[in-house]
Amino acid sequence: MNIRLKAFTVLLVVFCTSIAVRGQSAGSVAPDAGSAAANLAVPAYDASYKIGPLDVLNVDVWKEPNISRTVPVRPDGKISLPLLNDVQAGGLTPTELSSEITQGLAKFITGPQVTVIVTEMNSRRVYIMGQVMRAGAYPLLPQMTVLQALSSAGGFSQFANVKKIYVLRREQGHQTKLLFNYKQVVDGNHPEQDVILQGGDTIVVP
Repeated sequence: MNIRLKAFTVLLVVFCTSIAVRGQSAGSVAPDAGSAAANLAVPAYDASYKIGPLDVLNVDVWKEPNISRTVPVRPDGKISLPLLNDVQAGGLTPTELSSEITQGLAKFITGPQVTVIVTEMNSRRVYIMGQVMRAGAYPLLPQMTVLQALSSAGGFSQFANVKKIYVLRREQGHQTKLLFNYKQVVDGNHPEQDVILQGGDTIVVP
């Protein structure tokens, strides 16, 4: 009886252990799937993005925690870093700024490795004015069109002339006016009017 009891106990322990291992394996799938979903939700990184005023940057210098930090880009386009003081960031891509900081730190640190990531793209905004429910400044998302931007403003007021909407854009010191007839675009007659917006564009709904 003792031998049979011991054998039964061993089998029971092996069986329970097997179930526990399977449960852990099954449970580990959920975080991985969640991570994959989270990664898919993150927009593709634009290597050509030009840093602008009010953007927020994460400057990471490998093994240099006293220098690494998150910094805002000032209205003059510069950031402040230890050892380097003011560094021009506006107009540069994150890769170009990384190179600039690396060259500057090379005078003080041996073989610095610098990574710059834009955590907040506050410089990329469009403005919606006039007969809309929520006028104001809105973040410019990648490939955002006029129609998509207008959807962020909560709709038109009852006095809006949706056939006479226009976009004001400043390029090379000159202001251009792009016409946008909401009725035509929604009906699919003139999709070319639904242009991709640029930073600083102003949508006016008369």
